[in-house]
Order: sequence, then structure tokens, then C-alpha cells
Amino acid sequence: MCIVDRNILIVGIGEKGQALRELPIRVLVIDSGRQAIEHLRQERIDALVSSWELIDLNAGKLLKNVKQAKPSMPTIAFIKAGNIQQEIEARTLGVDAVLSEDIDDDHFREVVCQLLGISAAGSICFAVEYEELDREQSPATAMNFPNYT
Repeated sequence: MCIVDRNILIVGIGEKGQALRELPIRVLVIDSGRQAIEHLRQERIDALVSSWELIDLNAGKLLKNVKQAKPSMPTIAFIKAGNIQQEIEARTLGVDAVLSEDIDDDHFREVVCQLLGISAAGSICFAVEYEELDREQSPATAMNFPNYT
């Protein structure tokens, strides 16, 4: 039996969550940066994967806020392919990995596994709780993020 003890929040790139389905993690997928902040306040999140440009927060604002509030949280920035300015800004911010939106799923899965310290072998766990979040979650861990509402 597999115990899922890691939570990864994927913001603005929901289709990439499918690449993680065989890992022993819970994948939370949302589109909005503001929703992500609420989930980060209310739940224990072990890693954040976010698009640099979100529908409601641009220029890496979500990643900047997370690095300020919880600098030790593993973070991955997804940038537009070939956008050197976004890559420089993300690396300057101190995210753990900068990936292009056109990265293949296997490489993405390997990077996530390295950041979380888990094996990429699918034999560890054959099920992942894959949620598309648009509902209220119960409070678990509070983090200090600026209000954007």
C-alpha cells in the first residue's frame, strides 16, 4: 500500500499534473494565483509548480510571494519557451528549477522527484490523488501572504 504524504500545488499549468499521476504524492491543480495563495494558507503544501504568467497574477508574483513567506519550499517556475527575461527573473528569485512550458513529461517528473526526494519509479505507488480545486478546503497550515482580494 502506498502512503501519500506529500502535497504538490500546480498553478496555471494543469495539464502537467497528469505527468505525476504515478508518484506517491497528492497533486492539487488550480488556475488562479489568488486561489493558490488561499490553499497555501489553509493546507500543508510541500512544493509549488507555477506558470510564471497566471491569469490573475503576472511576472512571477505568486512565486515571489511564496519565496518570501516560505523560502525553503521547493518551487518550480514554468516559463514561455525561449523567454530569456522570464528565465533570468525566475533564477534571480531563487526558484529551485526553471522549466520551459514545452518540456516533456518524463523530464518534468524527474525534476519533481529530485526536489521532493522521492523515486521516479512508478512501482512505488500506482495511485495519486489528483484534484482540480475549485472548492473550499479546511484550514491546516497558515502562511503569511499579502491579500490580493
